[in-house]
Amino acid sequence: MSTTNPYPSLTSPIKVIGVGGGGSNAVNTMYDRGIQGVDFIVCNTDAQALNASPVPIKVQLGATLTGGQGAGSLPDVGRNAAIETLEEVKTLIGEKTGMVFITAGMGGGT
Repeated sequence: MSTTNPYPSLTSPIKVIGVGGGGSNAVNTMYDRGIQGVDFIVCNTDAQALNASPVPIKVQLGATLTGGQGAGSLPDVGRNAAIETLEEVKTLIGEKTGMVFITAGMGGGT
């Protein structure tokens, strides 16, 4: 991995990542409550849901695959969307991250 950080606002060794609608809602709430000392990230196939999130670091999963329309409650589409965006997610986590919390509702495709 490169030592240059393309996400300079990500400075904490702790990342909290919300995946899909349910996970993003949980992270949005934590972010809105002003929890300090962690970097918040939301990931979703649904571009509209990402744009509505107050969290500044956002990853659109599978933009080419889904066209930003979401995974349609299809787990295989969500998995393939995550694979499409895997390198970006790895870059976000980075080399200096010591702990990652991933929250997801597991009710839809993402």
